Amino acid sequence: MRYNIATMPEEGNENQSPLKEDGETQKEEAQPVVLRQEPEKELFAWTAPARPFKKRDKQFYITVFAIAGIVALVLGLAEGAMPVILIVALVFLFYVMNTVEPGNMEYKITNKGIKIENKKTEWSIMTRFWFSHRFDSELLVIETLVLPGRIELVIKLEDKEQIKKIVSTYITEEEVPPSYLDKAANWFATKLPGNK
Repeated sequence: MRYNIATMPEEGNENQSPLKEDGETQKEEAQPVVLRQEPEKELFAWTAPARPFKKRDKQFYITVFAIAGIVALVLGLAEGAMPVILIVALVFLFYVMNTVEPGNMEYKITNKGIKIENKKTEWSIMTRFWFSHRFDSELLVIETLVLPGRIELVIKLEDKEQIKKIVSTYITEEEVPPSYLDKAANWFATKLPGNK
């Protein structure tokens, strides 16, 4: 086994490199590495709704408004008007999200990241992905390092395998176990009419 021994240059010979290999001076200097910028290439594209959607019946809204009314009454008596205003705003948002059908969006997977309507999310901030199902929609769920922490994309069932193959070359497929908040929301959702 041979070792390269570095010595200081002799006095009067400052041009000599301090690294010696088998008695010879190294005349080559380290060359900088030039990274070539790779152009962005579209790997797969599809058009799908912006979010999962399910039409609700009258019984569903009556139940939601009754539960919200009781909670608002209790909080109004205990805390005042601000929690009631918050509940009214949340119920209104929930009503609008469940009555207005989402528009279609264009999704693209590229070698640099994922684009949703030309807004790119880089691969470097994505950690893992998995597939999920909500209402009648198949979802690609991607965990990110930035808020809100997840990206949910509606996909077509026939495109699932091709999307899985492409995305798995950049990030790992690993489903995150549901948190306590997810479990509570799922339990509450199953108690509402029409969500079985």
